[in-house]
Amino acid sequence: MALARLVWLKGGDGTIESLTGDAILIRSTIPSPPGSRLDSQLIGLSGEPGPNLRVKIHNSKKQSDGMFLLDGRVLDVTREVRQFIVNSIDG
Repeated sequence: MALARLVWLKGGDGTIESLTGDAILIRSTIPSPPGSRLDSQLIGLSGEPGPNLRVKIHNSKKQSDGMFLLDGRVLDVTREVRQFIVNSIDG
């Protein structure tokens, strides 16, 4: 069950697999090195654009299907953003 979809502003997309506190796990079409910061826009269940989300990456692992599992933490997340993610549960 993915929590929410997102589109990276530099290209590519992903799904939030888990969000616990500030720790986030994202399944992504693009990799990102440790220490990097990625900006994204959340996408709602109906495809509507949502708020922006900024993530600092701690680890990036390539998966057997060619996707990347990004482990990091959210930066400057508001209650509005958290609520949007919770409301965008897919599955």
